[in-house]
Amino acid sequence: MKNISKFFILVIILLMWSCAQEVIDLEQPDSPESGCIICPDGASSGTASFDKFVTIGSSFVAGFQAGALFNLGQNNSMALMIAQQLECAGGSETFIQPYINSSNVQLSMPEQGIILGRLVLFDPDGAGPESAAPAPAGAPGMPAPYNTADLPTPYAGDRSEINNFAVPLIYLGQALIPDTGNPASPYFNPFWARFSNNPGVTSILQESLIAAGSFYLIWLGIDDMLLHAAFGGAETYPMTSVSDFSTQFNGLISTMLAANPVFKGVVGNIPEVETYPYFTTIPYNTIKLDAATASSLQSNIAENYNAFLNAMAQYNVITAEERDARILNYAEGMNSVLISDEKLTDLTQFMIDNGAQALVPYAQARQTTSTDLIPLSAGAVLGELYMGNPLAVQGVSWPLADQYALTVSEIIEIKTNTAGYNAIIEGAVAGSGDRLALADVNSAYNVLLGASISSSGLVINGVAIASTFAPPVGAYSEDGLHPNERGYAYTANVFIQAINSKFGATVPVLCMNNYSGTGLPVSP
Repeated sequence: MKNISKFFILVIILLMWSCAQEVIDLEQPDSPESGCIICPDGASSGTASFDKFVTIGSSFVAGFQAGALFNLGQNNSMALMIAQQLECAGGSETFIQPYINSSNVQLSMPEQGIILGRLVLFDPDGAGPESAAPAPAGAPGMPAPYNTADLPTPYAGDRSEINNFAVPLIYLGQALIPDTGNPASPYFNPFWARFSNNPGVTSILQESLIAAGSFYLIWLGIDDMLLHAAFGGAETYPMTSVSDFSTQFNGLISTMLAANPVFKGVVGNIPEVETYPYFTTIPYNTIKLDAATASSLQSNIAENYNAFLNAMAQYNVITAEERDARILNYAEGMNSVLISDEKLTDLTQFMIDNGAQALVPYAQARQTTSTDLIPLSAGAVLGELYMGNPLAVQGVSWPLADQYALTVSEIIEIKTNTAGYNAIIEGAVAGSGDRLALADVNSAYNVLLGASISSSGLVINGVAIASTFAPPVGAYSEDGLHPNERGYAYTANVFIQAINSKFGATVPVLCMNNYSGTGLPVSP
């Protein structure tokens, strides 16, 4: 397993967003009536048994949304939603989650400068907090954190009775080792430590098996790709190799099947990177310039840089193809984002040797194309001055750091790994002796994305949902990575339908209009 640092996603992102915002009460519009029956008579478990439902997973099973784990999110966790539907088909009335006991959790790790807290939307026209991240052209209101914090306390309930073993922000391998609950370990996760029955001694997997469920939901492995992608493909959070994922996932499933020979369950696969609005909200050409600014940038930066590129191509330092990919061009209207691409030839030394030190910041610079993705975190720095220099406008005249862009080569690598993970998951389910069903979340999220691109989204139970965090139809929460209540209901139905198909059950699906979307942008 990779040597990863103590904590994980949205952490650095939140450091870049301001904390200057009053607590806001978000009011949701009334949901339309759909006529769907929440718990119809005659619902059946088929060949499965729902006497005790146990879940093991990461953020998406825990109820994590809007950049944090908090009570309201846990009250609408996908795990709890499914448990309530299983109750209609003979499941237990008891499903215990390790509640965080906070409406706005903020975790602080001073030695790493890490803060993790809940996000809300603000008005993109300037009605929101003055110091919050700027809204790029074409983007909805950008997220910003609350300014209050409640530190989570150790879980006070009976830890031996927990059903939901979902731990936010973990790699698959962390579910398999006791060190995930050990503060001295680089694999430590404070969420797991607060509700583990034996932190640092037993693993997430071991404790989920001690719970002895008759039916399990297993959804792990998302962060093995998503952490890497969220940080622009930077190696701060490396992707798990496909071979390591195979060893870990097959080991997980075989251990569970052997340790509990009577349970059945459902397993989720991994959604592709483009299905998260975190990567698709900011357009690649989001930089709007007037004629005078564009002309100034073209004459003062682009012409000098392009001339140097021509010389490098002439002397075969770079190919003509690379030169063409790096040529800068500024024009009135919408312009591509200026980024640093680590896959390009590093021209630093050539610039120094040829007396072009002023060009060193552009040693691996180019402008984005439609094949690149700009993560939502870039909204915190786009248009901001680098080190206070008025001539260094990030993304415009100064290249964004590598962590703020996913290049086509990085996207291909991420998609290749995701496909590899999903093949392993599918194979493990197929080899389970008909004890496991596959919830194809990847396909379901792609359907939602496709409908969102071609129209306003999907309409289910009279409710429109789309692959965005923008109200009123967004299926994602303010962080752009995790669903909101309505998005989790959509996801829960994918698992329920897989259960029904595999085991001949008739578990009712959730009524989408009973769940809220992301709150509208409001002023403090």
